[in-house]
Amino acid sequence: MLWTGCDLVEADPDRVGGQPVVKGTRIPAEVVLIDEEYGRTPEQTHASFPTLAVTTIGALLVFAHSHEG
Repeated sequence: MLWTGCDLVEADPDRVGGQPVVKGTRIPAEVVLIDEEYGRTPEQTHASFPTLAVTTIGALLVFAHSHEG
């Protein structure tokens, strides 16, 4: 997944090996997609990563699904 253009994601070569993370965190953006693939709801993902708001998780999913290729 290319997160380019998603305002909620940033990549910094000095953090988490430069992989895309949710802005302001060290949580890889892909975690949200992986959780969804395992059938987890945004609320369940939030329970695992309480610094991610359910609305942020939802917005990441919308972005990812609208940019599938």
